Amino acid sequence: MLRVIALLACFGLVSACTGAGDLDQPPVPLGDFSLGHNIVVAPKVVKGPVSRTASEAELTEALKKAIADRFDRYQGDKQYHFGVSVEGYVLAQPGVPLVLSPKSVLIVRLTVWDDALGKKLNDEPKQITVLEEISGETLIGSGLTQTAEEQLRNLSENVSKSIERYLVRQQDKEGWFTRQAATAGTAEPAVVVQ
Repeated sequence: MLRVIALLACFGLVSACTGAGDLDQPPVPLGDFSLGHNIVVAPKVVKGPVSRTASEAELTEALKKAIADRFDRYQGDKQYHFGVSVEGYVLAQPGVPLVLSPKSVLIVRLTVWDDALGKKLNDEPKQITVLEEISGETLIGSGLTQTAEEQLRNLSENVSKSIERYLVRQQDKEGWFTRQAATAGTAEPAVVVQ
């Protein structure tokens, strides 16, 4: 995983995310979704090469806030819980503009729980990797123009948006947040009276 972080940070491959830019818009439809527990941990987080340092508390608090900002807008009838583990990060340091301008990266793993069924919706945690978005401030390297806190906030907002995109795909593909999917297998068997 350290190689992946280094590769992404060094070559500056950028995944375009809108971060928090759409939070003033109505949330995208997610059926009966309502966020219950928002648990973020970072027990074995790997700090990538040439990264600024962020504490476990800073990592988890920034991501928890970004997730709450995005998903507390949903007011569905059923609760779903997030378990998020921060796996690795790079918060870019200042470099030589356009020559050595490392990019910031955040890698997390997501598990979604259905409260009513008491089980995971995804058997294997979904790994999500985000990079800082390109803007006037990050084009020459966010290490030159942003503090570590600003970088972490932007990455956390991008992770939150990526989680939303993943949930929309799963809703479309698997029907995760529909009443029919949530109640499947929970009905009492019919009793036949003779």
